[in-house]
Amino acid sequence: MSTRRTRREFLKVVGAGTAGIALLNTLGCESSGQEAKRGNSQQTGGAGSAQPGEVQIFRSRPDLTPPAVVVTREARETAPGYVFVAPKRGPGQDGTMIVDNSGQLVWFREDALPSDNAYAMDFKVQSYQGRPVLTWWEGQIVEGHGEGEYLIFDGSYREIARVRAGNGYKGDLHEFLITPQGTALLTVYNTVPWDLTAVGGPEDGEAVDGIAQEIDLETGEVLFEWHSLDHAAPEEAHPPMRKYEDLTKTAFDYFHINSIAVDYDNNLLISARNTSAVYKVDRGTGEVIWQFGGKKSDFEMGPGTEIAHQHDARRQPDGTISIFDNGAHPWVGDEESRGIVVDLDMDAMAATLVREYTVPARLVATSQANMQVLPNGNVFIGWGSKPLFSEFNRDGQLLFNARLPRGCESYRTFRSPWTGRPGDDPAVAAEPGSGDEVKVYASWNGATEVATWEALAGPGPDQLKPVGSAPRDGFETTMAVRTTEPYVAVQAKDGSGKTLGASKAVKAEN
Repeated sequence: MSTRRTRREFLKVVGAGTAGIALLNTLGCESSGQEAKRGNSQQTGGAGSAQPGEVQIFRSRPDLTPPAVVVTREARETAPGYVFVAPKRGPGQDGTMIVDNSGQLVWFREDALPSDNAYAMDFKVQSYQGRPVLTWWEGQIVEGHGEGEYLIFDGSYREIARVRAGNGYKGDLHEFLITPQGTALLTVYNTVPWDLTAVGGPEDGEAVDGIAQEIDLETGEVLFEWHSLDHAAPEEAHPPMRKYEDLTKTAFDYFHINSIAVDYDNNLLISARNTSAVYKVDRGTGEVIWQFGGKKSDFEMGPGTEIAHQHDARRQPDGTISIFDNGAHPWVGDEESRGIVVDLDMDAMAATLVREYTVPARLVATSQANMQVLPNGNVFIGWGSKPLFSEFNRDGQLLFNARLPRGCESYRTFRSPWTGRPGDDPAVAAEPGSGDEVKVYASWNGATEVATWEALAGPGPDQLKPVGSAPRDGFETTMAVRTTEPYVAVQAKDGSGKTLGASKAVKAEN
């Protein structure tokens, strides 16, 4: 095992403290800057700058204009569940989005952040207090990392917790992992003074310390904190960043922590993009047990196991490790990005490639991305800087492929089962047709149990009777009904005919 350099003595020690976690009532809250962001979204990739078909538009929810999803390979034999994606930087609104296998919207929430460089990222389903929840990071992007906090929403899409990093740090976008013990693992980026002469920089330079924190979600107490500068020197950057950075002006982000996972023995797996390495870290002492990849790999790297600027290292139940290998930025030869599964022989200290997952287009994802091994053995890949997501069977056969519009990105993309029961009412819009025909548009953002929509009409908002129905048809269902009554409403019904919710009554308007 190689000797790893510790932080400089002049590094200021952050005083002891606890993470912040704000537990909210079931009404949730909304950023006061929402209107500012929405107001300029048309100028920064919003619906107004989109090409036809790139943005979804709904009569019943004109406030929602998320990017469209186009399925390029129809789903077959995919794992159960919806797709969870957080599009940004392309046409339409940025935000958190759930879609089904046909690309139809299930739920969307605009990120509601006032800055043009602030986003929602790492949107996924996790378990919190014994129930499924939605979690994501939201905040400001600063030189490739994030400064923000983590949100937890329940099955009614209400905010139940807001989590912050501890010890005075701001939470980074790359990881927020809730453990069965009621703790959360999260990433932090912190710039500190550092002597960079060993990498061609100034003596009085700055380095970015990659920090892994574990906090107690109930108390906010910091239970564990690990610093990359204690265990990996800036010289381990791979390739040397000085080739394209002016280190007299830029803090040296030599490590770039981008995932934390719990290993089978309760220790941690930490992925560092800029050292092209995965580190197994003792959860008690913080010592590096072994390093896979990079300049100081403890393993003999077998054919196909070399990684470059990777993301999302996870131990699998069969003992293998899954990794998304970007193989890019800066490019490493004639590479393509791929998902890989690697076996590590701890006796021979040798790495063997078990499987890899690629698409025919030979994509190169220059940043972001993830690889999710699903319970049935399928593999789901979000291609990060490329606006695509894919599902494969265990053997690498492509089962599903879909894309967002040009320019869109999603840091990670997941597939998970989810049941959504919105806390608000269904939405309705109506417009007169020819004669006594009325077109009724019904939707319920986030509802997953609606089978049928029933239209009602009457002379007043409280005097409504059924006038027609139709099976749910995507996010918004259109019904043509015959009525001369001025008021119209809709009811959402499940497969057994039970009413799940009802809209307010509206008048038919052009």
